[in-house]
Amino acid sequence: MKILRIILGVLVGFYVLSLLGLCVFQRSVLYFPSHTYVPLSEAHANLAFKELSIKTQDGLDLKGWYAPATTKPFTFVFFHGNGDSLYTASEIANPYIAAGYGFLLAEYRGYSGLPGKPTEAGLYTDARAYIYGLRSLGVRSEDIILYGHSLGTGIATQMAEEFHVRGLILLAPYLSIPKMAQVDYPFFPVEYMVLDRFDNFKKIKNIHTSLLIVNGTMDQVIPPSQGAQLYEMANEPRQFYSLPNHGHNDLFDDFAPIGLNWAAKLYAEN
Repeated sequence: MKILRIILGVLVGFYVLSLLGLCVFQRSVLYFPSHTYVPLSEAHANLAFKELSIKTQDGLDLKGWYAPATTKPFTFVFFHGNGDSLYTASEIANPYIAAGYGFLLAEYRGYSGLPGKPTEAGLYTDARAYIYGLRSLGVRSEDIILYGHSLGTGIATQMAEEFHVRGLILLAPYLSIPKMAQVDYPFFPVEYMVLDRFDNFKKIKNIHTSLLIVNGTMDQVIPPSQGAQLYEMANEPRQFYSLPNHGHNDLFDDFAPIGLNWAAKLYAEN
């Protein structure tokens, strides 16, 4: 019995330490920022891109990459996933720029060598600053299409709740970070410990702009069922696509024609 108590004590101690570790280091688990800024001149990015410098409400100087619209009125504002950067996400913009749309790659605090540390509130502050920056250049909120991938779907959803935009694209979205954490760590009560929540499922019912949700059927990072549940909670007008044999990060090439066709329909409705 003494040995059993010792083993039980060790297991309980390990469990408690693991739980404390998840609690203390949760933002290191959620965010994977790149710490190097790759200049546009070295990034082999679309030649239409220019640096867009913005200042956040809390005083940070950030940079995004912006290609103005040429033949279409809409500008896509892209919010990338937790492990991406301006450099790694730049190719995503090419089909949209080629079609005449504007495209802004919004970068977060703490990413791509920019100042600050990422938090939910901080990333929302950054996103607002980019939208205000576009508006100062003459881009109306009504001509903005918010486009989020993975972590970025939480930022895009929040901005769609705050601003009257033309459309919202959610690529590989989740219900919330707490619900994702419970999937990843089922033996811990992490759903009640998460600081940065990104509660998409609570906000989606407040959004009335055109919505497009897309999942890959083989996504092993975010369960595709979470995107389907978001779609069921959403208001019209809405569309849902499930891309067969696609995972989490290989959606972009096959999604681009879908996104462009959807945007063309919005353009025709203008």
